Parts: sequence; C-alpha cells; structure tokens
Amino acid sequence: MRIGRQYENPVLAAPMVLFLLAFLGFPAVVDVIYGFSEVSFETLRSPRLSGFDNYRQVLADGEFWQAALFSLKFGLLTAVLECFFGLFLAVYLSPLLEKRSWLLAILMMPMMVAPAMVGLMYRLVLHEFVGPLPYYFYLWFGDSPAFLDPDNVFTTLVTIETLQWTPFALLLFYAAYRSIPVETREAARVDGARSWRLFWYIELPQMLPVLAIAFFIRFIDGFRVFDNIFVLTGSGAGGSTTSMSIYIYLAFFKLGNIGKAVAASMLLFLAAFALLAAVGRLRRRGSTA
Repeated sequence: MRIGRQYENPVLAAPMVLFLLAFLGFPAVVDVIYGFSEVSFETLRSPRLSGFDNYRQVLADGEFWQAALFSLKFGLLTAVLECFFGLFLAVYLSPLLEKRSWLLAILMMPMMVAPAMVGLMYRLVLHEFVGPLPYYFYLWFGDSPAFLDPDNVFTTLVTIETLQWTPFALLLFYAAYRSIPVETREAARVDGARSWRLFWYIELPQMLPVLAIAFFIRFIDGFRVFDNIFVLTGSGAGGSTTSMSIYIYLAFFKLGNIGKAVAASMLLFLAAFALLAAVGRLRRRGSTA
C-alpha cells in the first residue's frame, strides 16, 4: 500500500503539469482573449473586447459552413478508404511481407514525403498543359479530364490523400494481424473454418481496436488537412477546396481578421473536444459492459 501511495503522489505529475501550462496554457488564454476581442495586426498588443461578435460573424459566414462540410466529407471519406485499402493490403501481403520484410520499408515511402511536397508534385503531374498524366490521356484517348477543376478536384484530392496515407494504416493493421496468436488460427482451421470465415469471425474482431484507432487518427488528420491542398489548389474555385484549416489561415493572414480566425479555431477545438469526450464515454461504456 505504501508503494501504491507513493506512485499516486500528485507531486510526481508536477513537471508534466508545469510543462503543459507553460507551452499550452498561455497560448490558450491568449486565444480565448482574442476570440472575444476586435483585434488585427495593428492592435495585436491592445485588443478591444467585443463580446461574441467574432463568433457571430463566423457562425453567420456561409464560407465557414462550406469549409466545415468539406473537411467533414474529406476526413470521413479518406479515413474509410485508407482503412479499407490498408486492411486489404495488410492481409493480402502478409505472407509476402513475412518472408521479405524489407518490402515494408518501400511501401512506407509515400508517407515519408512531406504533404506539401506531395501537393507540389501532383500539381506538376496533373497540370493541364505541362503535366505528364494529361499528356498521355490526350495521346492514348484523345481527351483528358481536368483533374483540378471544381467538378473533379474533390475526387483528385481524396485520391492523393489516400495514396499517401494508406501505408500508415497498412503498417498498423499488419502489426495487429501478425500479433494474432498462431494457436488461434490453427484451432479455427482444425474446427473446419475456411479462410474467409477465419478472417471474419476470428481475425477481424481481434483487430477492431486497432481499426478504430487508425480510423480516428486518419479522420482527425484528414479533417484538419492544410498543406497539401493549399499547395495543390489553394482555396479552389469559389472556395471549393477550402478546408477548416485553410479558412482559418485565410482569415488570419489574408484578411487580417485575427479575432475571427481565432474564434473559428476555438469552435474547431470545441468540436474536437466534444468528439473526444463522446469517444471516451463510449469506450468506458464498452469496457464496463
């Protein structure tokens, strides 16, 4: 009991608490003040309190809701596709990767590239006049789709994001798949379970926690996407590719409306906090059930 009480001593958590207060607490307080103030670059040191005006401007702005809808669709769709293809590749390539583990390093290469560099690369590859992909479409089929026009740009961005980050899901799912005990598989095969039933009833349920974690991580990353989209298309024609991060960036740096940008970021933080709280509550209910 004495050892347990020693580890429960709150003094041991003091360094971490002080670190969080120093590096997160002060910026959070500044953001709260700026969110309720009329502030620009000229009045950065002397903001004038304006109540909820910034939040009312953001909530009444149609571009904000358009950006929120874009980020939500983009985050959900890319997370689903990345988890689906990552799971498929992890199971399908498992025998090959077990014999030649060095292939896993090659498969991980797309996620090692900075997203901004990926956006720049695809900007050149898909360029309507100088891009090699439209050139070969014209050469072979006589026509080429405009990959970055408002009708096709969302599909293009989802495809690029999925290609870059499916290796992340593959890595997690392959590790989870290989961690399933061999005895479990052998016992199921002795009972007559075929490959599909073995995967569906034995392997997949044991991988569900990893699937949920990977989906949640990729959804958050897709929802807050900024650099590759900003480099590739910017805010897009008519704001068609404006994500929440791009919306906040434009409000802050292009319009100089710091209060509105901070208010939008605080709304995004509150939404993320509510989502995390809901996931935590579901997790506790599942553990106690």
